[in-house]
Formats: sequence, structure tokens, C-alpha cells
Amino acid sequence: MRMEDLDPERSKAEYAQAALEDLRWLGMDWDEGLDVGGAFGPYAQSERGDVYLDAWTRLVEGGFIYPCRCSRKDLAAAVSAPHERGGREQDPEDEPVYPGTCRALHAAGAGAWLAGEDGPSGMNWRFRVPDGEAVAFEDLNLGTQRYVAGVDFGDFLVWRRDADRGSSRTGFCLRGGGLPSYQLACVADDSAMRITEVVRGADLLKSTARQMLLNRALGFADPKWFHCQLSVDEQGRRLAKRHDALSIRTLKERGLTPEAILAASTS
Repeated sequence: MRMEDLDPERSKAEYAQAALEDLRWLGMDWDEGLDVGGAFGPYAQSERGDVYLDAWTRLVEGGFIYPCRCSRKDLAAAVSAPHERGGREQDPEDEPVYPGTCRALHAAGAGAWLAGEDGPSGMNWRFRVPDGEAVAFEDLNLGTQRYVAGVDFGDFLVWRRDADRGSSRTGFCLRGGGLPSYQLACVADDSAMRITEVVRGADLLKSTARQMLLNRALGFADPKWFHCQLSVDEQGRRLAKRHDALSIRTLKERGLTPEAILAASTS
């Protein structure tokens, strides 16, 4: 049970406790985790800063990443331009394909001098994808998957400068500011914790291609992948935090049993 609590806006102690309680009530159990310990702790990402800094350093030294000064406004403007989309429809749930603005300013490996002793230096850092390379894998549930780097996804964030407040649960904040992205933190943790199989929602299929590139750059072995179809509402929209009426805690308060909830989620 790994608590992924790096988001400073959504990571609060009461949310973490509620997650543990709700999953226990649902009948789930774990051999390692935040509340039971284990050989590969700590089990809260907010306490694993050294793991992420080590991965970031290795990526810098290998010339795989570069600093990016583009703001969200810059990226939104670039993605909204038809010529930047290349005629392909952008998935609104996915990270926009980066137009390469800062990539052109930094040749491979040129970002190393910016790192120095200040770590990521409070900047965004992006992984330089091998344009045109097909990243394919066999999903244990959905079969063969294939994505083309530079087409289906672009240079993606591995470090974010806009989260320098750290986790409100622990006050976690790395030197130089900012925090690792979901992609980097998961890859670093999965390797360090010796994860051999990753089971998650089908909305993260494209993230698997990104994480495979990170694994290769860092010399990590890929786990096996199993992506599940998403639970959706009556309109076919995936369930999210806006669907509070379908949260585990709310369903429990309505009198539903764990067996009824699990049966409904697999039907």
C-alpha cells in the first residue's frame, strides 16, 4: 500500500487515513504499506525524496532530460494552434504533446550544467523522447499496445517546478524546489520496491509507453502490465472525484455491503 501523496493540493492526512479505512472495510489487505511497514519503505512518496533525486540525477547525467521554462499558458497556446496538432486529435485527459520549444535550446546533455548542486533548480524538466520510435508492449488484459514517440506523445515532464510547497501532510520539499512527476516517481518507486506487476486503469496505457522509456534510460526492468477497463457513470464518463455520490464511503453510509460494491464494479 503505497501512498502517492506528492500533490500539495490534494494530499492531506485525513485523506490518507480515509483511504486506508475505506480499503480495509472493502476487504482489501496488504503485506507492506504505510500502516504496517515492510522491507522497502518508507511507503509514502513524500518521504522518498532521495529516491527521486537520484533518478533525476541519472537522467541528467545520461543526457535524457532538459530544463523547460514554458508556462502552462505557453503550452496551451501552442497546443490550440492547428498546425501544432499535426491533424491529430488531442486527448483532453492526456498531457498535451509538447511542441519542443525548449528542446531546441538544449542539445542532448546540455542540461547538466544547469543542475549543479541545486538539484532541479526549481525548473520543469522534460524527457527527450526518441522521435519516431514505436514503443510496444503486451498488456496482460488488453493485448498488444503500440505508441509512437513524438506522435502519440511528446517530451513529457519528469520534474515540476510549480509544486515547490511540497506535501501538506509532511511538508515535503526537495532542494531546488519542485517535485517529481507521476511518471518519474512511479518508475523510481516500482524499481526500488521490486514491483513485478502493475495493475491499473486503461486511461494510463499511454503512460506505460512513457514509463518504459524511463525504465530503459535508468536501466530498470519493465514490470508486467495489466490495464483494466474503467468504471463509468450512466453517461459513459469515467468515475472521478466529482462523483462523490459513488465514493466508497458514501456507498457504505447508504448501507451497501463490500460484497455488493465489488459485484457491481465487475458486472
